[in-house]
Amino acid sequence: MQPLAHTLNALRNGEITSQSLVHTCVAAIAAPGGEGARAFTRISDTALQQAAAADALLREGGGKDLPLLGLPISVKDLFDVAGEVTTAGSVVLANAAPAAKDSTVVTRLRAAGAVIIGRTNMTEFAYSGLGLNPHYGTPANPWDRVNRRIPGGSSSGAAVSVTDGMAAAAIGTDTGGSVRIPAALCGLVGFKPTAKRIPMDGIVPLARSLDSVGPLAPTVACCVRLDAVLSGNFYRLLEPKSLTRMRFGILQGYVLESLDEPTAFAFQEALLAIQAAGAHTEPVHLDALNRIPASNQTAAAEAFAWHRNLLELSGHHYDPHVSARILHGAGMLAADFLDLMQARREIIAEAEKTFEPYDAILLPTTPCIAPRIADLEASDDAYFHANGAMLRNTSIFNFLDGCGLSLPIHRHGTAPVGLMIAGSGGLDRQILEAGAAIEAVLQRHR
Repeated sequence: MQPLAHTLNALRNGEITSQSLVHTCVAAIAAPGGEGARAFTRISDTALQQAAAADALLREGGGKDLPLLGLPISVKDLFDVAGEVTTAGSVVLANAAPAAKDSTVVTRLRAAGAVIIGRTNMTEFAYSGLGLNPHYGTPANPWDRVNRRIPGGSSSGAAVSVTDGMAAAAIGTDTGGSVRIPAALCGLVGFKPTAKRIPMDGIVPLARSLDSVGPLAPTVACCVRLDAVLSGNFYRLLEPKSLTRMRFGILQGYVLESLDEPTAFAFQEALLAIQAAGAHTEPVHLDALNRIPASNQTAAAEAFAWHRNLLELSGHHYDPHVSARILHGAGMLAADFLDLMQARREIIAEAEKTFEPYDAILLPTTPCIAPRIADLEASDDAYFHANGAMLRNTSIFNFLDGCGLSLPIHRHGTAPVGLMIAGSGGLDRQILEAGAAIEAVLQRHR
């Protein structure tokens, strides 16, 4: 995996072409024994045409203001692409009408010069942190392919498209961790921005009060570039910052419980490296943390509101693991929903006050490494236990309407582990700057 800046420089210098990049990606997708058929639900039939247009502009010396010019980017299968059916990883929508126009996210990617290489597989309707999909298959985690481990979800194909050279970067969504979980389990950087910064039109929703759009890419700098495009902001390079005098809060409580050995070891090593680089770290206690699981119950009700007609007509075609979770929202009273939203506002206010003194809050992205796909397919209990574990830490910052970055912290050759660098809503640039500073230090220790 090359950083986007490296590939863009090679394109500008004429060392490679966008068309050659597309050919390489398509070959990786089609590789016998590879994960392409499970990572993608559709390959763009105009990718080479898009790449040819990018190459023509590059030859003319144009497009200097296009931050993604010629880069093959994959998009999760819930973004509308004009002329294509948005299936959201489900067979239920397979015969739906093609999208009349691109979603705003896809429009912005195209305007920045990106080549849309295809649509990536996902947990059906984005409702799981594991990445399993019984309809289109489950792409295996790039680590330990022999044992075929989960990629994480719901943006499963997005992560594998990047790790396996099928795309330079990927765009996913994150309602409870669906960008950060697959990034952590697959050894990538994943960024969940403050939700309101990126438009959600033309995207199949899960829970509108929690949904957000974010990138999965090789480095923090890659995510900064992509985030600027997605949010419609002017792209600015991150200014290099030292960890010296930065102050980080290590979130305490259940987020540190039941860590498996690889995760606990990598997390502790990362903290020691951060401290050795001059940063100050201290435990931070959010008194309302234990109230979050009971208050974070609106997703099922919001999902049911969108799915209720589809479930009535085609519920038997849903993945039972997904439909069961959606149906939990059928019985929620409006008064209960409003009470939960009020509790959320109160907890957000408390969290913002608690987190205000820190440059970022640190915690493990997930409590364990990727389990085997077969183990979760064999047992509903194992499936739902693993799903709860994967979503446990990441979902906190969706609930808090914050932003969060997952950064790989494992040693080379070992199971991928992610460090979450998170903060309150609106502090996206601050979190990305802290993440880049931590990344620079950890790269010297991995």
